[in-house]
Amino acid sequence: MAAVPDHIRDPAEIYRLSFETIRREADLSPFSNGLEDVAVRLIHACGMVDIVDDLVMSSDAAEAGKAALRRGRPIVCDVEMVRNGIMRRLLPEGLPVLCGLSDARTPDLARQLGTTRSAAAFELLSEEIAGGIVAVGNAPTALFHLLEMIERGAEPPALIVGIPVGFVGAAESKDALIANAKIPYVTVRGRRGGSAMAAAVVNAIGGGLDA
Repeated sequence: MAAVPDHIRDPAEIYRLSFETIRREADLSPFSNGLEDVAVRLIHACGMVDIVDDLVMSSDAAEAGKAALRRGRPIVCDVEMVRNGIMRRLLPEGLPVLCGLSDARTPDLARQLGTTRSAAAFELLSEEIAGGIVAVGNAPTALFHLLEMIERGAEPPALIVGIPVGFVGAAESKDALIANAKIPYVTVRGRRGGSAMAAAVVNAIGGGLDA
């Protein structure tokens, strides 16, 4: 029987060594204004150093997100996995972190709009989205719908974290964000993404509030 290798059991040391490894192996030189911390958190969430090659961020994305949090504006998520991945201890006390999938009105509205529940939930939460942070980690339809809402004249969020994962519509929704967003954003080109990565961006921004 093979021996079980020694391993580190201290969570703080695991974090320290992980971030040290990321900073050693990843080219973070393109990022400044707090975006380096966002890149590090994203790599930590997915374990892929080369994600930086597809990482696209507005130069003011981190500052826009921090300003929204300081104003007490909500974070609106496309799915519960994103909402549950956000560390409340990094946020101002009592700041709302919302997901409208469980709203009883969402299924009917999705049928009326001919779209997914995640997209319909954004329609229901338009007032909370205004001036806040939107984090999309799962549903390309939600990101497309958000961009359509903004195009129709809805008050936009302060920051869009648009990192849906998948093979149908994910890459296209991110391309649309990059091409059309008139507000700060963070995204990862292509199929890669997910709830953990979207939450990681928010956690990086929340963790930088005292900086």
